[in-house]
Amino acid sequence: MTVEVFNIIEKNGIIIKGEKMIVKNVDINYLDYGKEDSEAIVLLHGWGQNIQMMQGIGNHFKETNRIIILDLPGFGNSPEPKTVWTIDDYADALKEMLDNLGVSNPVIIGHSFGGKIGLLYATKYDVCKLVCLASPYKKYVANPSLKTKILKTAKKIPGLNKLEGFAKKHIGSTDYKNASDMMRKIMVEHVNYDISDKLNKIKCPTLLIWGTLDKAVSINDAYELEKLIDNCGLVTYDGCSHYAYLERFDQTIRVLKSFIGDGK
Repeated sequence: MTVEVFNIIEKNGIIIKGEKMIVKNVDINYLDYGKEDSEAIVLLHGWGQNIQMMQGIGNHFKETNRIIILDLPGFGNSPEPKTVWTIDDYADALKEMLDNLGVSNPVIIGHSFGGKIGLLYATKYDVCKLVCLASPYKKYVANPSLKTKILKTAKKIPGLNKLEGFAKKHIGSTDYKNASDMMRKIMVEHVNYDISDKLNKIKCPTLLIWGTLDKAVSINDAYELEKLIDNCGLVTYDGCSHYAYLERFDQTIRVLKSFIGDGK
């Protein structure tokens, strides 16, 4: 295992370490901070995004939990895989990474693509609790106008409404049209991979958070997903989009704290 610490930030007594680790021949960029000896929360971003899209959640748990957020390979500051990765490859790489960090039985919170990785991870490995934020799980046809819709929505999201440049850079920035040949192939693997028949293997408490107006992953998929997983609950945000967790961020934090607990 090779770990390189490239940035350490101390704020209000909390040390945030920016690190890189080589896993499956990819130099993965990640943050590791919070209460080191407490229950770990692992945050996985969506397609075309990066660490920053999940760090707001992590920061609300840094006093009670160890927080691990990574740039998934092919996004942010993590280079793309050298071969076409499946969702299984992403899940297995995450397991190897967490093993290297001494993390077992984590809480996993994933948005969209990251949520799908979390779902598959939980069918294969031990997970304490799982939270899926608008996570696809079956074959679907991507909407070619989705990026435009997401950008329009992002302007209305608290905390992002003044960051239009950030939104354009980090939301939907590596969709199929703009992705490299390798990431296009990975995206095809992702959208065509149906994991519905594996979900009955998930035994941990699972929470779904979904916007009723999600155009990327329908609320009807959420209702179906809830039935496919034992010990699963669904929280819906009326009138919200694929980024419901950000549109009602304060509510999301309250729901997550109630579900996850105090980190002990």
